[in-house]
Amino acid sequence: MKSCLIVDDSRVVRMVAKKILQELAFETFEAEDGKKALDFCLGRMPDVILLDWNMPVMNGIDFLRALRKSPGGDAPKVVFCTTENDLQHIMEAMGSGADEYIMKPFDAEIIESKFSQVGIL
Repeated sequence: MKSCLIVDDSRVVRMVAKKILQELAFETFEAEDGKKALDFCLGRMPDVILLDWNMPVMNGIDFLRALRKSPGGDAPKVVFCTTENDLQHIMEAMGSGADEYIMKPFDAEIIESKFSQVGIL
């Protein structure tokens, strides 16, 4: 079973994403900020990370940069899932190692499509 770490400071977003991903047969884990997500990844690297941008403690882009520098941090597929939709944010995310980008709000069809595009489904 593939694993997905859902990183978002919104409990509701994590709950919705978890339901969708479990229906797609993913084992899911959650973190409410980038620091907790990085700590999780240093202990157990997931197959894919669904990542919010704006979070307290450590934001998504700082998490992504730290992840990609970590041992094994190049392995997970990272899909940003955020309200930041301008070209500058998208280019920064992709340049920092994101594999794909999803705009909020999202649904099961969008997640399934993006996960397929990055080869995780």
